Amino acid sequence: MPEPTTVSDPVDVLMVEDQEALASSTVEYLTLSGVSAAYVSSAEEAHAALASRKPKLVILDVNLPGLSGFEFCRRLRRERGDIPIVFVSARTAEDDQILALSLGGDDYIAKPYSLAVLLAKIRRMLDRLSSSGPPEPAVYDDGWLLLDPGSARVRVGGRDVSLAALEFKLLEHLVANRGRVVEKRELFRQVWGGAVTGDGTLSVHIRRLRTRIERDPDRPRYIRTVWGRGYIFEEPA
Repeated sequence: MPEPTTVSDPVDVLMVEDQEALASSTVEYLTLSGVSAAYVSSAEEAHAALASRKPKLVILDVNLPGLSGFEFCRRLRRERGDIPIVFVSARTAEDDQILALSLGGDDYIAKPYSLAVLLAKIRRMLDRLSSSGPPEPAVYDDGWLLLDPGSARVRVGGRDVSLAALEFKLLEHLVANRGRVVEKRELFRQVWGGAVTGDGTLSVHIRRLRTRIERDPDRPRYIRTVWGRGYIFEEPA
């Protein structure tokens, strides 16, 4: 049984949630699973807890008293641009999810949520943060799309597909960071190496990539646009 944390102990996860029963049960589950966690009930309390508890990740409700989760996310991105933010909300409209991601959220989970799924997502993000270096290139294969960085091989629907060098680097970076929004400036830096380019060039490469890997390029399943921010690679359900 893990030792309970005090109000000043550092934690892996800070949950900002005004439903005390839900917050308490979530924090208890995470703690028993080896992920130290604490919760506060408002954005104002969260602001103070960020300094004292130094969390590595924030779970953020949308409907909070006072400052909303959306507004707090905006503020947090200005002050702590690197901290992962996982939204949890009973609001399931697509517009709310897109807004959350465009403001800087890394994921959006609808209530009621599975504690096991939430834990898996959190562990994945924490593992990425604790990695001492770039991850080893791993083969991605979901049955339709196969990407093997080691051999620079791409197969779609069982057939080899030839990609231009920049298209391959773009796909490789999106797949390696699947499940999170990859901002345009990151793609410019990691794919183009900081060379002068623009949104138009990126859009053209994304469109070409979609025609090669998507079943329906006009209704992309893998590479989704997050307007005003960048793109997210999503694995098939």
